[in-house]
Amino acid sequence: MKSTASTSDKILDIAQSLIVAGGYNGFSYADISAAIGIRKASIHHHFPTKAELVSVLVDRYVKQAEAGLQSLREQAASPADQLHLYINYWNTCIRDASQPFCVCAMLASEMQMLPDEVASSVRTHFQGLAAWLTSVLQAGVEQGLFRLDKRPEEQAQMLMASVHGAMLSARALGDPGLFIAVVAPEIARLRAADR
Repeated sequence: MKSTASTSDKILDIAQSLIVAGGYNGFSYADISAAIGIRKASIHHHFPTKAELVSVLVDRYVKQAEAGLQSLREQAASPADQLHLYINYWNTCIRDASQPFCVCAMLASEMQMLPDEVASSVRTHFQGLAAWLTSVLQAGVEQGLFRLDKRPEEQAQMLMASVHGAMLSARALGDPGLFIAVVAPEIARLRAADR
C-alpha cells in the first residue's frame, strides 16, 4: 500500500512538471490523475483545491531553493564561487532538461490570475532569492571580487531578471546554450578584476 506522503509527493511532482510545461491554468486534476494513475477524488483527498495544491507545491519549492542556496554558502567560501555554482546549477538543469524552467518564474508570468495564497508564496521565493543574491554581491564587493554599477539590491534584481530572462530565451528558442550565453557576460561585468 502506498503511503500518504509518497502519493502527495507524486502529486506535487507531477503538478510541478505540468506547471513548468504550461502554467497554472495549463493543467487540471484530470492531467495529474492520468499521469499517476489515481482517481481525481484521491487527489482532492490530499489537496481539496487546485490553489491549495499549488500553494503547497510553491512552499515546498521555496524550502528546497532556500536549502539549495544555503548549501551553496556552505560549499563555496568565495561569493564569486557561490554565484558560479548558482548559475551552473541552472545551466545544468536547462541542458539536461531536469528542471528546464523555474516553477516560480512560470507562475510569476501569471501573477494577476493566481489565487492570493499562491501569489504570496511566489513573492516569497523571489524575495528570498533577491536577498541571497544581494548578500552574495555585497560580500563580493567587500572582498574586492565584484564591482557593481548599482546598489547591491538593485544589481541583485538585475541579475535575477537576467537569469530568468535567459531561461525564457533558451526555452523560447529551444537552445539550452543560450542560457549561459546570456548570463555569462552579466557575471563577467561584475568581476572587479575585469575592469
